[in-house]
Amino acid sequence: MAGKFEVYRDKSGGHRFRLKAGNGEIILSSEGYSAKAGCANGIESVRKNSADAANFEKKETASGKFRFNLKARNKQVIGTSQSYSSASGRDNGIASVQKNAPDAKVVEA
Repeated sequence: MAGKFEVYRDKSGGHRFRLKAGNGEIILSSEGYSAKAGCANGIESVRKNSADAANFEKKETASGKFRFNLKARNKQVIGTSQSYSSASGRDNGIASVQKNAPDAKVVEA
């Protein structure tokens, strides 16, 4: 099963997307966008910027969890991962974004 971008409205009425792997697990979540067109632009930015490993910022939280941000060329965060219990889990998440994002279909949630 292929990955997909789910577009949805958040509690405050903003537009957001989440990238899900083929197994249904959320691997990347966006910020809120005031307009649906901005959300669509964010998805295209993920498709374009996920190809370059240098655009992924690896982080470790104060509680010892691991996560990553995907950044655009202008260094703005365009997506954030869930928390992982290990660095290898985080790195697998990055690989999953790189694999799924380019061809993921967009669906309304």
